Amino acid sequence: MELKIEHVSKTYPNGVRALNNVSLHIKNGMFGLLGPNGAGKSTLMRTISALQDPDEGSIRFGDIDVLKDKQAVREVLGYLPQEFGLYPKVTALDFLDHLAVMKGVTNGKERKGLVESLLHQTNLWDVRKKRLGSFSGGMKQRFGIAQALIGNPKLIIVDEPTAGLDPTERYRFHNLLSEIGENVVVILSTHIVDDVSDLCHSMAIIHEGEVRLVGDPLDLVKQMEGRVWRMISEKSELELLESTHNVISSRLYMGRLQVRLFSDSQPSTESEPVAPEIEDLYFSTINDLGVNGEKE
Repeated sequence: MELKIEHVSKTYPNGVRALNNVSLHIKNGMFGLLGPNGAGKSTLMRTISALQDPDEGSIRFGDIDVLKDKQAVREVLGYLPQEFGLYPKVTALDFLDHLAVMKGVTNGKERKGLVESLLHQTNLWDVRKKRLGSFSGGMKQRFGIAQALIGNPKLIIVDEPTAGLDPTERYRFHNLLSEIGENVVVILSTHIVDDVSDLCHSMAIIHEGEVRLVGDPLDLVKQMEGRVWRMISEKSELELLESTHNVISSRLYMGRLQVRLFSDSQPSTESEPVAPEIEDLYFSTINDLGVNGEKE
């Protein structure tokens, strides 16, 4: 099945234009929606999930008109929002069983098998009788995926799933997402570049409510070959560099700045060519650096 988002826009009553003419076609597999906080990612996820209506545009998932048949959407959707509530005094086993009932799995034997299978799949079986309030951040996120998988969904949305996770939990969560993302549409909405580079074969960059770039991450990064340069600079020189060069990003390195630049030719005798990374693609896109190395 394919998710087709066509010309979707949304402006909130306070005047904030969260989405501006967003169009995306998303097929089976892991799709990364990458953008900074406030870019419109969560608004788009809530709209796809039929939790709010856009001002204009259309969304279809296979034969389902998402905006007109919201119940049909919910029957095929698994959703892990950025923030979701848990009852801290309830065990993982009991709460997942309760959620399965809420999603229409009323046969006791069938529900028992489903709940046990999901707890095993998300590596929570050994802690199934522990209260949710004692779970770590990563365990809570894996529980969130378990509840999202109830009902064998065809469309799964995870919104900022690894924010705040330590490296070990993040690795476990990545492995879990990669396992479930082979035969269904999985949208990973995140501001963390490594989440997309590790998991997604297709992506879009969204900024200020607009889709700025869409494609295969490897192909998009390859297009930047020969145009990314690195140099070491003093912190006091950064402002001058930004006014005279296309600075992609900068970070501290042994007390000095390591600066990455975007240019078709060597921007400085002190710069050296480096292999482009998806982080370069991301920052050059949201900073409006054009393909010819000039700010748009």
